[in-house]
Amino acid sequence: MKKTGKWLTLSALIIVIGALTACSSSKNGNEASTNDKSGSKKEIMITSAGSTFINPLFSKMFSEYNKLHPEIKVNYQSIGSGGGIKQLTEGTIDFAASDAYMSDEEIAAVKDGVIHIPVTVGAEAIIYNVDGVENGLKLTQETLADIYLGKISKWNDPKLKMDNPDLNLPDLDITPVYRSDGSGTTAIFTDYLSTVSAEWKEKVGQGKSVPFPVGVGGKGNEGVAGQVKQTPGSIGYTELAYAENNKIHYAQIRNKDGNFVYPSLEAATIAAESAAQNMPEDTRVSIVEKDGANAYGIVGITWALLNVNYADSEKKQVITELLEWVYRDGQQYSEPLQYAKIPEAIAKLNDSNMEKIK
Repeated sequence: MKKTGKWLTLSALIIVIGALTACSSSKNGNEASTNDKSGSKKEIMITSAGSTFINPLFSKMFSEYNKLHPEIKVNYQSIGSGGGIKQLTEGTIDFAASDAYMSDEEIAAVKDGVIHIPVTVGAEAIIYNVDGVENGLKLTQETLADIYLGKISKWNDPKLKMDNPDLNLPDLDITPVYRSDGSGTTAIFTDYLSTVSAEWKEKVGQGKSVPFPVGVGGKGNEGVAGQVKQTPGSIGYTELAYAENNKIHYAQIRNKDGNFVYPSLEAATIAAESAAQNMPEDTRVSIVEKDGANAYGIVGITWALLNVNYADSEKKQVITELLEWVYRDGQQYSEPLQYAKIPEAIAKLNDSNMEKIK
């Protein structure tokens, strides 16, 4: 009996030690699990949509931001400014991007309102596909408007020949190409045409989607570039990066000072600096056809469009930090892609407007 008692005592001791060990292991295991959770960052997906104009730049920026913050991924849909504004209004994305600022009526349709944050300035190129005519074509403001009005329909039209005496312009039909989707690029282009042509302003007007009198449509900057590249005799408008990337010829456009100027980083920078001098608090402004010997007329701002209120405070912080990086540190990626950096004066205005987001 004594022997049995000893074994029972030893067994009890083993059970107690085992239980204590198990408790200790369980406790340490829970601590390790907690540490793992606190040590690893939860992946956050930000959704955005809109401008095709800025897509080459956003693709680079968001890729670089993800290298700095691997837990943050941005899903940007390059569907056109009109589509981005529609999705923002419906509440299906976290922020939009547009090359056309929203009207008072459009802003009123978004619960609690919208903040406009300029993130880049770019030039639109007038691209063309005319056999034997490389870069060098010159177009006046009136000639460009008349082409899109359908009043000039041949490449050897006397007006074109007068401005291009050294070019062998063929007896070839002109096919204007325009955006078939709601487009900030179209808003910039038609804003320009409305500024330089009273007839265009009266008959067609300015907007993200207008009834073009002649031509064929292409979806997105990509679609217009593709349509021009495959259609002999065509002419179209795209952000400069699309012309460069697709190796499509583009024209010199006469400016207000009477000089023929190519779209360029320099021209976009001049426009950005001009915009900074007279930027209203809400940043909604047109910058087409400004003064300057080297100014280029068809330029525009791309805005990030943010909600005033975000229900998810964590996501709000991620979005605001992302956009602050875009218009500050992220600007280092602008110039290699032919976009102008946002001037410091506009960046400071952005800082002030970002503080309005709740």
